[in-house]
Amino acid sequence: MEIRKQLNSVQKKNMRSKVQAFGGFLTGMVIPNMGAFIAWGFITALFIPTGWVPNEYFGKLVGPMITYMLPLLLAYTGGKLVAGERGGVAGVIGTFGLIIGSDIPMFLGAMVMGPFSAYAVKKFDSLIENKIPVGFEMVINNFSLGILGLLLSLFSYSLIGPVILQANKAVTVLIEGLIKTGFLPILSLINEPAKVLFLNNVIDQGIYYPLGMQAALKAGKSIYFMVASNPGAGLGLLLAYSLFGKGASKKTAPGAIIIHFLGGIHEIYFPYVLMKPILIISMILGSASGILTFSIFNAGLVAGPSPGSIFAYLALTPKGNFIGVIAGVLVAAAVSFAITSFILKSSKEEEDFEQTVKKSKEMKQEGKDLLNSVLQHNNAPIKLVVFACDAGLGSSAMGANAFKKRVEKEGLSVAVKNYAIEKVPQEADVIVTHKSLLDRTRLTWPDKRIVTIENFIKDSNIDELLAELIARK
Repeated sequence: MEIRKQLNSVQKKNMRSKVQAFGGFLTGMVIPNMGAFIAWGFITALFIPTGWVPNEYFGKLVGPMITYMLPLLLAYTGGKLVAGERGGVAGVIGTFGLIIGSDIPMFLGAMVMGPFSAYAVKKFDSLIENKIPVGFEMVINNFSLGILGLLLSLFSYSLIGPVILQANKAVTVLIEGLIKTGFLPILSLINEPAKVLFLNNVIDQGIYYPLGMQAALKAGKSIYFMVASNPGAGLGLLLAYSLFGKGASKKTAPGAIIIHFLGGIHEIYFPYVLMKPILIISMILGSASGILTFSIFNAGLVAGPSPGSIFAYLALTPKGNFIGVIAGVLVAAAVSFAITSFILKSSKEEEDFEQTVKKSKEMKQEGKDLLNSVLQHNNAPIKLVVFACDAGLGSSAMGANAFKKRVEKEGLSVAVKNYAIEKVPQEADVIVTHKSLLDRTRLTWPDKRIVTIENFIKDSNIDELLAELIARK
């Protein structure tokens, strides 16, 4: 019976890691193109008939950009992730058939057809590898890509397009039904647990952003951009910890507020929830209250706020929506703060960051065991330390910058960089990541040394890694 429970636990971890990896892939497609999405959002907010400075001439950019430019950017980036430049070109060709055969912006289709087209080209290339006669490489490579692109474009135009359209309509009808019935806040039951398990990109970039872009094309704004990115609930949680937390959690919370609310890196508050899981209640209710407030005021943003900073929220708020947007953020913060404060004050447990670290040591946390094993048996030089997270930008960038300063202060010749988990370079000697991402990281890099952390501001494992580097020097 005990063995069966352990097997079930391992299977659940593997499943979560695979879902996280999928979310990371979606993020890898979306994040590099966020500048283009925001540019389109600004053009929409400024020049459509209900915009800040309506202009029919410039407003003609809105439709073509969302119909052609943005989906093709997603397709190219997704294809490049799978098979490099050649895969990116294949992704664009395959996705163009979807665009021409549909009457909606094909974001979901691009995120499917781009990688699929690149995968088809990659498989073909592996079949003909080392079989091309000398001198015919360029001819075969170019014509093979052209022929495969032709077939993929026809395939997507005639078969894949209708399937994507039906799937898109089904999801749209479901969520629009929630809006009409007033039950849209119920999405918080999915969003908040997913966020603290680092699955937020699966639903945000995979569902809400594409739907939001479609809605924004018609109305100039969308509430979809705010159902999972509202920084208010996280702000309330961290404010409560700043006043009523204990130990390191109370000391680090004020700094985390700046990083979360102003910097838009929401991952910073995840450990505070994971440390006391009952606080997911305050996050769900806070987020739901914010969504309800947005709905009452009929508020929306013109594009996805990435990162989810209050500055991004205000910059992407269209004319006439500032009261509703600000109210939704403040209500979410107030509700989350009230519930978190009650839970922290009424809790009899003296649990804080130090005790959480101690507990993880007593339970022989996998990442810690791996570190100890490596310290005992591996004396290979450490030249590159990589901080890895979902997108390779937010929390990993913050952690890498902080650790890099400490390394430079000690005069160590060790490079410190940040990447998305799937993009960590082969030459990395140590990968540092959040413990919730351990399974996913190990799934991607089974032979790499992995150091897990719980807090990007202060963590004992980071201190030990630095001490090891100093000792090696």
